[in-house]
Amino acid sequence: MDRGPELESGKAYEGLDLSAHDFDDRDLSDIKLTACVFTDARLSAVLMPGARFTECRFVRCRFAHADLREAAFIRCGFADPDSHAGVEIAFSQFDQARFEACDLSFADIDRTSLWSVEFRDTNLRGARFHRADFSRALSPRTIHTAATFARCNLELADLSDAGLKTCDLSGSSLREADLTGADLTAADLTDCDLFQALTSGARLGGADPRRAEVSGLDLSGLADYAGMKITPAQQTVLLAAMGLDVRPE
Repeated sequence: MDRGPELESGKAYEGLDLSAHDFDDRDLSDIKLTACVFTDARLSAVLMPGARFTECRFVRCRFAHADLREAAFIRCGFADPDSHAGVEIAFSQFDQARFEACDLSFADIDRTSLWSVEFRDTNLRGARFHRADFSRALSPRTIHTAATFARCNLELADLSDAGLKTCDLSGSSLREADLTGADLTAADLTDCDLFQALTSGARLGGADPRRAEVSGLDLSGLADYAGMKITPAQQTVLLAAMGLDVRPE
């Protein structure tokens, strides 16, 4: 890997080791980076809206007060294979960012704007979303919530108190994930795995978990489940989880 030339916005670079690069307060809008490495990098107040990262590695990195709106991350790794530490993202803007086939296991995402973010086929095992904001105020009375977690691994992830109303989590594994107090009203949970997920106080009113693994989901512990869409087979499982002895006629 070569540290290479000084980076400029809008330019394309490949195969650079950017671990020692100074990103603080830099404007690198629309930059394109391929197969680059960031180790122990601190990306503070960096401006990278519209950036595209392909097959890049971020090892023990921290984004703080960073602007990566509409950025795209394709087949990027953010986890340290030795310490199992994930990337830290705090007080940053990732609205409409896109992650495809990335490894974000054990990521710590703290007080960051994630409106309309897309995670597809991405590993988010053990990731922590602390006060992450998936919403945008379109007017004083209209708040729109949007996020996509399609076919993602969210096992052991912390999404407690997350506002994911109407969001798409279809095909994702939420095994043993912490969903306590989360708002999943009208969310798409089709084909999800919710086995042993913590759901106390969660709102699933109008949610669609059809074909999902719901064994262990206790409806009595939810804050709301009115209008939740289920199949006849799931009905038996959910009633049994509430302590009812379901028997054939």
